[in-house]
Amino acid sequence: MTKNPFGVNLTLLPALVPPDYGAYAQVIIDEGIKIVETAGNNPGPVIRQLKAANITILHKCTTIRHAKSAVKLGVDFLSIDGFECAGHVGEHDITNFILLNRARQDLGVPFIASGGFADGYGLAAALALGAEGINMGTRFMCTVEAPIHQKVKQAIVDAEETDTALVMRRWKNTTRLFSNEVTKQALKVEKESKTGEFAEIAPFVSGKRGREVFLNGDVNFGVWTAGQVIGLIHDIPTCAELLSRIEKEADEALNRSRSLYTATPQSKL
Repeated sequence: MTKNPFGVNLTLLPALVPPDYGAYAQVIIDEGIKIVETAGNNPGPVIRQLKAANITILHKCTTIRHAKSAVKLGVDFLSIDGFECAGHVGEHDITNFILLNRARQDLGVPFIASGGFADGYGLAAALALGAEGINMGTRFMCTVEAPIHQKVKQAIVDAEETDTALVMRRWKNTTRLFSNEVTKQALKVEKESKTGEFAEIAPFVSGKRGREVFLNGDVNFGVWTAGQVIGLIHDIPTCAELLSRIEKEADEALNRSRSLYTATPQSKL
């Protein structure tokens, strides 16, 4: 698909039949991948395996405690994911305004900000809080080049920040999803289940059904992830247009911040 370098994501999630993550990591090593993003539960063995192959690792965290553990394991930099993000939000509900500032205070490695970013104003805020940059998922879904159905992109444009829902908290696998009919059915099962068996909700949160949404354009066919940032997305630009606009907005925001600051004259005494 490309002759240019690219990275790989390896997310370790709870599963009825856990995959062989060590084997996945070995394939990454054998294929010569140089940068890997890791996330999820008990990443230590995989991180050690990848670091032994001199691979640069970005680890995704939703708490400072987990970030510190990742630093001890030797990761090179971190993605700090606030509660606003799409997908797996963790179980502590800490938003980026607090999380990024804590990362600035306590972490000794560079970090990028993830969750809730769609424009240059968010980028400027992240930089002010100590991040080296931002990571955007939902915003890039809503670009011309994104390989998903146009109806999904339009659903994001039409949505508000309140149009997401948290599912699977009962099983400590809390996930932020676009609030559609299947998501609502899954929530109903989760709340009303007498057994607490994950098998009851599994048909509703099937990843296979979610992938079909992006192909067939039926936004109610299955569950799919989206962050609260959908409330900030109002168009479907090209990636080049989006990035150019973000740069301009960030520059404007940072210049405005500087204009509000007046240095105190030094005393001559």
